[in-house]
Amino acid sequence: MPVRQLPSNPSLDHLRYQAKDLLKGHAAHNIEAAQRIREFHPSFKNSSDAEIFSSQFRLADAQLAIAREHGLSSWTRLKVHVEKPKSSDRLKLPRHERIEDPLFRRAVDLLDAGDVAGLKAHLIQHPYLARQRVVFEGVNYFRNPALLEFIAENPIRHGTLPPNIVAVAKAILDAGADRSALNDTLGLVCSGRVPRECHVQLPLIDFLCDQGADPQSAMLAALGQGEFEAAAALIQRGALIDLPAAAALGRTKDFRRLLPLATSDDRHRALALASQFGHIEIVKALLDAGEDPNRYNPVGSHSHSTPLHQAALAGQDQLVRLLVERGAKLDMKDILWQGTPADWAAHEGRTELEAWLRAKQSAKPEP
Repeated sequence: MPVRQLPSNPSLDHLRYQAKDLLKGHAAHNIEAAQRIREFHPSFKNSSDAEIFSSQFRLADAQLAIAREHGLSSWTRLKVHVEKPKSSDRLKLPRHERIEDPLFRRAVDLLDAGDVAGLKAHLIQHPYLARQRVVFEGVNYFRNPALLEFIAENPIRHGTLPPNIVAVAKAILDAGADRSALNDTLGLVCSGRVPRECHVQLPLIDFLCDQGADPQSAMLAALGQGEFEAAAALIQRGALIDLPAAAALGRTKDFRRLLPLATSDDRHRALALASQFGHIEIVKALLDAGEDPNRYNPVGSHSHSTPLHQAALAGQDQLVRLLVERGAKLDMKDILWQGTPADWAAHEGRTELEAWLRAKQSAKPEP
């Protein structure tokens, strides 16, 4: 789920109140509170709602979750950010403008310009830059990137990539880049629209896989952002079609073959992805198998929302009706903006679907 953006002049007292409210939500067994704790408190990353509610959860835990929900690593770091901000704490600036190390910033500028010769010379003069990482706060990804990860233009900084970006990537790797960044870089390339729009996504996928990146590591990132051409390329490079992949791609035959032996986590993620992309037969099969349409989507799959939110956002009328018929709650609000599925439909201008959802929500239940 995206992090919550801090206001221009954040109040530490208000943030303390947020932590106390989260603590109260935990005590009240509120499922929204459980979802936020699961996503933002490292001790509860793989915990079920029941496990979260049965755990001891103190104010310090709530404060840590609130800090991480705003993209800061700890409550202490959040306090410093609020009370004594530095230039790098200007979170609205593009990432490259927040880099404090002028030599690393120069390397990124050369990368963005596609200046391979200049970048090679710079890395020869300062070889540690190929392995260095920078820290960005106030975000939920691209928090600690190496230089190589900037080749994906994800998050978007300029909105374009040089046509010779593969040669740029090769220059960074040849300079001794830490190859542990390969998988993260592949995930960024496969989930970003700029590489696709600049016609370098597929060449970068091939190059990174040739260099040792694991194609399986990027599948969820590609599927979650609807980058199906990238997903197909990853499959060609050896990525497996598991249940979530089959659900996202609408591969019904593969889905039905995989469903009987799928894990609970895979079924949960499959429901989120099939709902996002409107694969009604797959959603129906998952509901028939006992999946709950009122669980928030899993971490990494628009976890601030439910399947009904995603279906409404996409204007999938038949799927919306199926989910409602099968018990999806019309008044359930997303975690970030506190919008109902009808609000999400309205946001995308789905006026007829919005009206149908609001009529259903306001109708009195039959006796």
